[in-house]
Amino acid sequence: MPVYEYSALNAKGKSVSGIIDAEGAQAARQKLRNSGMYPVNVNEVEASAIRKETKGLKSVQFFKRVRPTEVSMMTRQLSTLLEAGFPLVNAMDTLIPQIASQSFKKIMSKVKISIVEGSSFSEALSLYQNVFPPLYVNMVHAGESSGTLEIVLERLAEISEKQQALSSRIRAKLAYPVFMSIFGALVLFFLLTVIVPSITSIFADMNKVLPRPTRILISVSGFLQTYWWFLLLMALGLVIFYRFIKRTEKGRHWMSRLAISLPVSGELVKKLAVARFARTLGSLLENGVSMLTALGIVKNIVGNLIIAETIESAAESVGKGQGLAESLSNNSPFPYLSIQMIQVGEQSGALESMLSKVANIYENEAEAAVLSMTSLLEPAMILLMGVFIAFIVLSIMLPILEMNQLIA
Repeated sequence: MPVYEYSALNAKGKSVSGIIDAEGAQAARQKLRNSGMYPVNVNEVEASAIRKETKGLKSVQFFKRVRPTEVSMMTRQLSTLLEAGFPLVNAMDTLIPQIASQSFKKIMSKVKISIVEGSSFSEALSLYQNVFPPLYVNMVHAGESSGTLEIVLERLAEISEKQQALSSRIRAKLAYPVFMSIFGALVLFFLLTVIVPSITSIFADMNKVLPRPTRILISVSGFLQTYWWFLLLMALGLVIFYRFIKRTEKGRHWMSRLAISLPVSGELVKKLAVARFARTLGSLLENGVSMLTALGIVKNIVGNLIIAETIESAAESVGKGQGLAESLSNNSPFPYLSIQMIQVGEQSGALESMLSKVANIYENEAEAAVLSMTSLLEPAMILLMGVFIAFIVLSIMLPILEMNQLIA
């Protein structure tokens, strides 16, 4: 069924736009009138234009990007409709009008056009790799091949929801320390550039050497007043440098090695990467994807080049006949417990369920580690702020006390 882009006036006279599917342009106009809208412009979305648009597509615009939560919700709803007996195209016809995001609704309508024209669901999804990553497309392909598409879609929704829930909990726990750091830095900057100079100006007429803490405070305050722009440029330069090295292979490799080598956060990065690796690999294997293909997919989603190289090396060893646990144990950043559990899963023939347990363990450990870090960071930041404030107060009070002693 063709898809049309439209602009129309609603019952309140406001201009609205969107997409709609119908047998023809006239049917699309009638469908809009039946829904209480007056069509102004209706144009068919051409399939050739879709292919031209998606060919070479590298990114979705920032303000129009499709959020993972939208994909997850669509996946679960589509799984429910397929499980209820709806054919795929009919299920998408039912689902597309319920999608709130116009950009995502447009993408799903184009996916449906590709399916009607003869493409498989996975082929149609692969045109939008920025919305549907290789993991998603490969699992859908496995579901189509095995006739269990609704089960695969439900599993994809579960994976996405668990990862989003974990990310949300970690972000929530880190939000307060980050806010406190930024707020504390702004307060100190305001004190040093506005309040301190107005107070220390009274010491300029003193014909006496000021105490060392006061001299240090005045020097720091003067530096920030004069060279604040230099600090701003330096911060901007660091951001640009960070973005630059992220684009180079050597830079990403160095940053990945640094990320897993840091004393506290390095363990957290490893645990999150192992949890993502185990959760994704277990789901792929459960849905009929071969081990080598699954490892090739998983290496791209762990988020760390060093761990990805370890997985790639393990895939080569698995291809030569070694077990997965043995392949991962060679100079590996993978924790010893995870390798032992994978080995037990291989020996017992229950690798998929064991990978799920590995994911649960390391997700819980990562969350506990973040909670522990934040519980220590909060008092540490309060203590640090107290030290800075105490130094400022002491530096101001020392000359005043000396003046009082001279007067007495």
